[in-house]
Amino acid sequence: MRYNLSEITELIRNRRTIYPEQFSERKVHREQIELMLNNAQWAPTHGNTQPWRFIVFADAGREKLSDFLSRTYLEITPIDKQNDSKLAKMINRPLLSSAVIAVCMSRQVEEKIEEIEEIEAVACAIQNIHLTCTAYGIGGFWSTPKLIYHSKMNDFLGLKEKDKCLGLFYLGYPTIEWPESHRKPLEYNSSWINL
Repeated sequence: MRYNLSEITELIRNRRTIYPEQFSERKVHREQIELMLNNAQWAPTHGNTQPWRFIVFADAGREKLSDFLSRTYLEITPIDKQNDSKLAKMINRPLLSSAVIAVCMSRQVEEKIEEIEEIEAVACAIQNIHLTCTAYGIGGFWSTPKLIYHSKMNDFLGLKEKDKCLGLFYLGYPTIEWPESHRKPLEYNSSWINL
């Protein structure tokens, strides 16, 4: 065996969503974030298009993100659909985090690879980020509020028309005990065809 499979299995099974409201003020360092992003780049990618793009909001950049999210939420959400709790999260979550990564998909100009496959590659990159967070003991939260799919988000991030923001990944050291979780037994989710 090339690697310690029990440690890898434990890492995968211990990955958890930890929300910014559960983060401490302890800083996640740039070098740690860079390792997360370097690991993200080793996700599977059909045709080796490497469609992921990362925009990191740290320090005062978090305030810029907070302002954009809250302002845009109010602009694009009909008044009767606005929710004070959601607005508060738009404002506060970037500020509660040590850093926030906007994880995006850069659409191949030739479009040889199906868009869904590029999205899947970026999702795998996000999993690599989250696993690296777990190894560090850093909390991570992949957030996908509806407004990230709006053209205003593309403008804010400097993305092209066919590019997509696929999530905001919030980072911070947790103030809570590492959460427990469970999954259904495999027989509920799998079948074997042997003939």
